[in-house]
Amino acid sequence: MDLLKLLAHNARPYRLAIVAVIVLQAASTAATLYLPSLNARIIDQGVAKGDVPYIWSVGGVMLAVAFAQVITACAAIWFGSRAAMGTGRDIRSRVFNRVARFSVEDVSHYGASTLITRGTNDVQQVQMVFLMFLNFMVAAPIMMVGGIIMALREDPGMSWLVLVSVLVLGVVVGLLIMRLLPKFQAMQTKIDRVNGVLREQITGIRVVRAFTREEHESKRFRAANTELTDLSRAIGNLFVLLFPLILVILNVSIAALLWFGGHRVDNGDVEVGSLTAFMQYLMQILAAVMMGAFMAMMLPRAMVCAQRITEVLSHSPSIVEPTEPAGQVAGPATVAFDDVTFSYPGAEAPVLDSISFHARPGTVTAIIGSTGSGKTTLAGLVPRLMVPSSGRVSIGGADITELTRDQITKLVSVVPQKPYLFSGTVASNLRVANASASEEQLWDALRIAQADFVDDLEMPISQGGTNVSGGQRQRLCIARALVSQARVYVFDDSFSALDMVTESQLRTALAPRMKDATMIVVAQRVSSIQDADNIIVLDAGKIVASGTHDELVNSSETYREIAESQMMEDAR
Repeated sequence: MDLLKLLAHNARPYRLAIVAVIVLQAASTAATLYLPSLNARIIDQGVAKGDVPYIWSVGGVMLAVAFAQVITACAAIWFGSRAAMGTGRDIRSRVFNRVARFSVEDVSHYGASTLITRGTNDVQQVQMVFLMFLNFMVAAPIMMVGGIIMALREDPGMSWLVLVSVLVLGVVVGLLIMRLLPKFQAMQTKIDRVNGVLREQITGIRVVRAFTREEHESKRFRAANTELTDLSRAIGNLFVLLFPLILVILNVSIAALLWFGGHRVDNGDVEVGSLTAFMQYLMQILAAVMMGAFMAMMLPRAMVCAQRITEVLSHSPSIVEPTEPAGQVAGPATVAFDDVTFSYPGAEAPVLDSISFHARPGTVTAIIGSTGSGKTTLAGLVPRLMVPSSGRVSIGGADITELTRDQITKLVSVVPQKPYLFSGTVASNLRVANASASEEQLWDALRIAQADFVDDLEMPISQGGTNVSGGQRQRLCIARALVSQARVYVFDDSFSALDMVTESQLRTALAPRMKDATMIVVAQRVSSIQDADNIIVLDAGKIVASGTHDELVNSSETYREIAESQMMEDAR
């Protein structure tokens, strides 16, 4: 069972706390079971005979036992909470670390919304079941077995009532659990859908408002929310049935005990104190069954959640660290593509087909092509964000599959197509690329990136960089890449949000920094790459031409069409 395996693996560091819970719960339950017996002795031997000293004596023992029961119960809950919360924290950490190792393909396989749900809500459900298990289910079987034994000691003739009550209660709970299990399995999927719709709407809020789609998106969310609400209501209805049924069974059992037990007292078969103790033991037995029932109600959902968590933890990332990594790349950091083909899983045709070229230090290699030609995919292969389906990508002669993530990070710095900033400050965002960068290095990177709008490194940045404009966000991402002091720089359409003047100033400022580095630029605008040493033209995932701007204008029809269309656009 995934739930048991998950808890067994992650609860190992808390073995001592779990042992303490078992010992303390056993002591607390033993004290609880001993109290009705003491109460029976007070009634039968103290109250019935008018023996006040005996009442005080046994009453003092009862107080001491009750005090011990409270202390051990509190201590057990404290240790149980520490073990359960720590286990939940560790599972969340494992899920986060595993997802952090996922490639773009792996994340797309699951979807961002379900990964968020699995790392938060699913882990919380498993954590709560483990907490309930430690706080109640350790005590429940001890109380039930001990209660049966103690009840039979008081009056064996009423044992049939215990058997009937427990069987009826077990059947009722079992039937409800059978109906709950499929509903809990569907519930997590419904939560995924609500999270997915909500996340999509928040991310695309500008598009929603630009096309006045608020009402349509409200209907989508309302539909997903209604499905979750209806399912939650159906589960709630079953929960509502459970406790009244348990109370009915409990009260009927007590009424039966008083009826039949009263006749036994009248016949002299049992004393009043023993009957009172038997009633308390019966209530404890049924309370233990109720605790088990409550746990059983939570268990199906936790089992589903554990299965979903295990799927993520057992998923092997498509990009793995090499078992025998290559040494440090000491020579020139030449980026070489040798007959590289890349296909997305399930795609009918490859995105890149038989790509071969070399990008050498001190040169600028540009990639241009129509939308969907595979430019961004090619750029993602350099820092090993994706792995080629066939062929070889190398840096300085070393295959990227033989380099560790740390080695690649030190060699390659990327400015993504969609610039993203983290909540914090300008300084904290720039130091993502180099945690030890000095303030002088940060200011130098900002100067080169033309980020003249920054007058304080502690300038606050909101999540995603939403408090700065698109052009400012792009320049900060360029500065972040420069802080890394890498040997290979990949600019994936990183100048698109800049005006012509700013872009020209940026390229002029970049030139001295890039004189010994390998620079790969993916661009849409011909003006951004016309000074490149080598321009590679992609069309439908294939290289159709390469050369300088002047060479391609004369020799490549595809490049010439791109250049002429942009010249006509600028003329307008």
